[in-house]
Amino acid sequence: MKYLEYKGYSGTIEYSKEDKLLYGKVIGIKGLLSYEGSTGTKLESDFKGVIDEYLEDCKELGSIPEKPFKGSFNVRIPSELHRDAALKALELNTSLNGFVSESIRARLLQRRDS
Repeated sequence: MKYLEYKGYSGTIEYSKEDKLLYGKVIGIKGLLSYEGSTGTKLESDFKGVIDEYLEDCKELGSIPEKPFKGSFNVRIPSELHRDAALKALELNTSLNGFVSESIRARLLQRRDS
């Protein structure tokens, strides 16, 4: 799946067959920001407009806009996997965060190559 990108925000691209309409929502934030368009160009324009409007609203209200994908998330894994990853990180002389980050990066690169 491809995504729209603008000012650090990402959005989905979906299609409603019954409405013959493209639509999506901004991902990576708690707030619901949605957009639509009858063509790809109109969808992208509405996406950008929603982001600009959100940022302007935040400015007018004196609130800080949500930052998408802050770089911090909780993952629940089996305790044995947690232990094994922590021990491997020690062997590699890195932190558990560094080990997990590099593992995710390697997996993403692997998927792009296949």
